[in-house]
Amino acid sequence: MDERAVVVAARRTPIGTAGHAFRGLPSDRLAAPVVGAVARDVAHLGVPVDDVVLGNCTGPGGNLARVCALAAGLGHEVPGVTVDRQCGSGLAAILLAAQAVRSGDADLVVAGGVESASTAPLRIRRGEGEPGVPYERAPFAPEGHPDPDMGPAAEALAAARGVTRERQDAYARRSHARALAAREAGRFAREIVPVCGRADDQRPRVLRPESLARLPAAFVPGGTVTAGNSSPVSDGAAAVAVVPERLRAAAGLPGLRLLAGAVAGCDPALPGWGPVPAVRRVLRRTGTDLESVAAVEIVEAFAAQVLAVTDALGLDPLGADSERVCADGGALALGHPWGASGAVVVTRLFSRLAGAPRGSLGLAAVAVGGGLGIAALFEVV
Repeated sequence: MDERAVVVAARRTPIGTAGHAFRGLPSDRLAAPVVGAVARDVAHLGVPVDDVVLGNCTGPGGNLARVCALAAGLGHEVPGVTVDRQCGSGLAAILLAAQAVRSGDADLVVAGGVESASTAPLRIRRGEGEPGVPYERAPFAPEGHPDPDMGPAAEALAAARGVTRERQDAYARRSHARALAAREAGRFAREIVPVCGRADDQRPRVLRPESLARLPAAFVPGGTVTAGNSSPVSDGAAAVAVVPERLRAAAGLPGLRLLAGAVAGCDPALPGWGPVPAVRRVLRRTGTDLESVAAVEIVEAFAAQVLAVTDALGLDPLGADSERVCADGGALALGHPWGASGAVVVTRLFSRLAGAPRGSLGLAAVAVGGGLGIAALFEVV
């Protein structure tokens, strides 16, 4: 069996800056309300949830997806699996769910991601050096390969692709302004599940050019990447319901049919470049021209990274393509909860394309530490 998989519901939490709005809320309590809301959104289909697939990067370990399934009240019979493809984890979880549906192994999978940077456990190294040495992060690449932190990597990509400070700051202003306008117009309301009484994203604000221009380089002396044109460390969760086309059609639901997904590798020294080969692979597999894609959502880890990628793909989010690329703002304004962000962009596509003509296309893409990119192309049905 090879049946098309369709996203028929999509929800997310408000996104909070780490240490602030959701500072005491662990990952399972952050994700469970969203998993439960998505399951309720599709309860009228009359089929049980077969599995819960969640991406997560820095959480408590164990099978977080199973914990969230139980916390969401889905019942003891619903299992769960947790995946880690770093910043691409949320989108990777959705692609795994779609594979299960396409193969006939499942009829309904809730998939997405969660990150609570605020409550991520502190770790120490054992067995090397002095006991108690802090363990900063897992390696993205082995010894002998470049393994930069994401900030310096964004700086290197900006230098390699000629992305100026002025363009980065302009893109950051655009992201915040678009997010504020979308919130004011109520375009986030239908996708957000309130958590702890909060129903709005914490970060979006008015950015003034003169204020951004005064910010120093954040990662490399004399560089162009600053706190103002970078995404913050964040807490949040997002999830979608994935079903086969026959169930969607029988219920008459609108949805986003997955046409193709792809993961690609690139130079680990420039991990922000990853979406370029991933997007090209998806377009090649589907025979699609990027000009025919109505909505593009790229995780805005850094303005430098988004602009380098869009330049390479022939997109101009500061000009002709401003209504296609992250039209309601993105992670620069909303926040970047690593394990969830890939699911957040699919949720954004679902909201943006609601009511769009049948056949309209939406593209989601994420850059991943270690030199990876992940992308998926969806079609309105």
